Amino acid sequence: MAITAKDVNKLRQMTGAGMMDCKKALVEADGDFDKAIELLRKKGQKVSASRADRETTEGVVVTRTNDDNTKGLVIALTCETDFVAKNDDFVALANQAADLAFENDVNDTDALLALSAGSITLGEKITETTGKIGEKIEISAFEKLEGEAVVPYIHSNGKLGVMVVLKNVNGADVEEAGRDVAMQIAAMNPVAVDKDGVDQSVVEKEIEIGKEQARQEGKPEQIIDKIAQGKLQKFFKENTLLSQAFVKDNSQSIQQYLDSVSKGLTVTEFKRISIG
Repeated sequence: MAITAKDVNKLRQMTGAGMMDCKKALVEADGDFDKAIELLRKKGQKVSASRADRETTEGVVVTRTNDDNTKGLVIALTCETDFVAKNDDFVALANQAADLAFENDVNDTDALLALSAGSITLGEKITETTGKIGEKIEISAFEKLEGEAVVPYIHSNGKLGVMVVLKNVNGADVEEAGRDVAMQIAAMNPVAVDKDGVDQSVVEKEIEIGKEQARQEGKPEQIIDKIAQGKLQKFFKENTLLSQAFVKDNSQSIQQYLDSVSKGLTVTEFKRISIG
């Protein structure tokens, strides 16, 4: 059957696919819009598969929290180029993913991708959008947190997001303090909340580095271990959140700053997601 420009435009409006792709799909489907949509989705699947080995180093990070800020999540939707990361459809897809995750209280990416996003699943919609845009798109990070107070922060470029959990709030207004701490995490990228949270493999590595540095400095072998332990304590101070100097006032640590907001206020957990 003859495919008119009106038909092509209608399919474009329905799918967002390119004009020539829509025309080819309608011709192949003999004008059946449902079949044409399915063909375009299959095209998207082919595009997705052909770009599976591509790196997704651009994208957007989005967060959600509930009304009383006791639960939150952070999601990163990534793509191949900054141009696509700024595309309205791409940003809308990231926000839809965050909304679906929060509304359905899912716990992992697989469960999120299986959720209904209209007439298709979110995973199918991502595949469909891959076909439309022509780049690999994926949910590269998905984290959930909960506690007394959950405070989110998105850096101005939208490619770095942080979520912080505070405890011992004691009725204080901790939104500003939580944001300050989240900005600290964004800037300084601590390895853990405190020294007890540092992975043992990292501790062992830092001790070995400290020993080797001491040997290269010509220190006596009998004091090598002591020197390495001293260097390890310096590592903890500089690289664990609560011990770090507060970037807004380096005369106090993060824990001291939090105590000044509300005695005993502290951080129990954080997530930092950065794209690129």
